[in-house]
Amino acid sequence: MRSRIVMSMLAGTTLLASTLLGASPAQAAMAKAQAAVAKAQVPAVNAQLAASKTRAATAEPQLRDTPAEFGTDWHDPLTAAPPIARPATKSCQVTLADTEFRDFTPYKGTYTPPKACGDRWSKVVLRLDGTVAGRQYDRLGYLHVGGVEILRTSTPEPSPDGIKWSVEKDVTRYSATFRGTQDVEMLIGNVVDDTYTGVIGVKATLTFYEGRPPAAQTPDRVLTPAPDATLTTPRNTERIVAEVYATGSGGGCEEFWYLAVPDSAPYSCQADKGPYREVQIKVDGQLAGIAAPFPNVWTGGWSNPFLWYVVPAPRAFDVKPIEYDLTPFAGLLNDGRPHHIDVSVVGVPEGQSGWSAPVNVLVWQDARRAHVTGKLTLDKAGELANSSTYTPGSEERVDTDAGHRLTTAGYVDTSHGRVRTTVDRTLANTSVHRWTDGENMDGLDATWTDDESVTVDGRGPARTTATHRTYTMNGATTIGTDDRLRTVLALGDRAAVVDTRDGRRTGRSRLDDTYRGDATYTLNVPRDQRHAVGTSSERYRLYGSGGCYDRSLATAQGVLTEDRSGC
Repeated sequence: MRSRIVMSMLAGTTLLASTLLGASPAQAAMAKAQAAVAKAQVPAVNAQLAASKTRAATAEPQLRDTPAEFGTDWHDPLTAAPPIARPATKSCQVTLADTEFRDFTPYKGTYTPPKACGDRWSKVVLRLDGTVAGRQYDRLGYLHVGGVEILRTSTPEPSPDGIKWSVEKDVTRYSATFRGTQDVEMLIGNVVDDTYTGVIGVKATLTFYEGRPPAAQTPDRVLTPAPDATLTTPRNTERIVAEVYATGSGGGCEEFWYLAVPDSAPYSCQADKGPYREVQIKVDGQLAGIAAPFPNVWTGGWSNPFLWYVVPAPRAFDVKPIEYDLTPFAGLLNDGRPHHIDVSVVGVPEGQSGWSAPVNVLVWQDARRAHVTGKLTLDKAGELANSSTYTPGSEERVDTDAGHRLTTAGYVDTSHGRVRTTVDRTLANTSVHRWTDGENMDGLDATWTDDESVTVDGRGPARTTATHRTYTMNGATTIGTDDRLRTVLALGDRAAVVDTRDGRRTGRSRLDDTYRGDATYTLNVPRDQRHAVGTSSERYRLYGSGGCYDRSLATAQGVLTEDRSGC
């Protein structure tokens, strides 16, 4: 029996340390160790699209001769995602952290608001700049300000000569937290020794732009549950949105949960009912929201870091939170007492760890009412369907078909009248997982859909935002008789959003972020004898009522061969 494929280079450490540790190349060949949201992406779409128009129709590629195989250095990591649109107003910058990570010790500091830009900002932009050289594996990290998670990220794997990368994120929604002095905590857990030599250096800054953002986009407060998972909202709350940074990581099979098979199937990662995962949020034990987790792939994923050295998988550097509209529960939560807010992941075998799900709760308040009353009028969950069928053979196979639906509704009596909110969400997951003896071939073709409709009726015609999210993963890893490991993989992150008022469309947007990669290297040899080759590409398209953004990247053997933008 040949060595089993390792779908991810991640291994071993706990998620409580918020760290992804990698298996060594030898371990990778020996064992199978591991393999909002659109609505949050799209509110700033028009601003992003407008900013993209200022770019040249065709970016000047940074090209050089393509080598026959990977060398000791490659292009710094980059993504095709759009830049953050920045207002042409006065700005102020504050440094949150400037440090190095060598172990599991969090960085701790203090944030003080900028004095020269007031306490109201049209936009706040977070930027993280990172450096690492030598040998190191992918790590998962977080950044907290005042206990609020404002960034979850993972790191690229370095070249011996060293790389630099950066991440930018619009964090305007956390403005309420930034108005006061706050504790800062950041961690990218790391191992540095004679083998893992890469010290991760980071600098994180906030840039504030004067002005006032639309009130609908910026909550009055950002809360986090207490250690006992309880939360007390202001009694005049009229809108509530919870966001959950859910990631399967930290070692074990949940790092590549989408490959799990039923207990009856002969595969290295098993779960009672297969790969279906669903992130649920409950209020006082009552189901309040459901969502499909995004199938994150880190930069050692699918056994092949050569796929990701230049272009990472979608969302790898900026892990986006799942959003849940909890406004139907506002009447219940506004009684001034603490309420339990619990997040769980359906499908994880009992007693098995591997998921992290920190929660922020965004609250909009009624400035003209001391107490907003209301009522939950509907909380109806359909039966959770989850079928994984194992078919034995020379090529083993598991077919999964699963899904769930939840509808919640409620009203609040505000100073501007009664406002009714209805949230309907439907999830579906289909996948075909095939593998051979010893897992020398291991492939997956999977699709997840997460359809959500939020209707707000009150103070004018009813307004509905309908969001259709689709995540796709299609690829396989094989080990040939010559000990050459090859991974061919395509990933998709897509979303369509339509806004209507009184039944008539008022806005639309569509996101299509597609990654493709094909990389091969020799197992069980020193790094300089791997003779690795690989190509990767990403096309990020975002278009809608305000215009469009379209950028394509392509690489070969670590060299950037294409960088084009323009609609």
